[in-house]
Amino acid sequence: MPTLAVELEVQRQSALGWTLFQLVLGTLLITKLGTVGVWAGVALLVHAAYRAARLVQSYVYAPGTFRVSDREVTLPRGLSMPRPLVVAPADVTAVYFLRRAVPWNKSSPVLVVEVGDKAIAYPRDWFTSEADQRHLVHALIQAKQPA
Repeated sequence: MPTLAVELEVQRQSALGWTLFQLVLGTLLITKLGTVGVWAGVALLVHAAYRAARLVQSYVYAPGTFRVSDREVTLPRGLSMPRPLVVAPADVTAVYFLRRAVPWNKSSPVLVVEVGDKAIAYPRDWFTSEADQRHLVHALIQAKQPA
């Protein structure tokens, strides 16, 4: 089986837009409103700082790449996260899609890869196309089958 490599996709424009919007709105709430507005503004600024840290992380680390071969499977731990998880194909216990039981803030389908007692979820937004998700599922199933 040839090695399949699928790179994840980072959407930096959206993250930058939401970060700037939250910074501006949080600052306005703090400066123009009373106590409740100040607390809401502080919450927005904290969330904007988190988003900014994730945005910086997307520039520091590569988005992540799946690699599936007969001997090993490389799974990103998340979007723009260091140290991917490298396992043998036999260690992958299950691969499936979540289409309906998806949180409101994730776009379906969500690709779920179970390795032992851990499950790693990869939302549709992280892939260039839904076909990439399907190719990964087929490659992981094919790699698990004995030759």
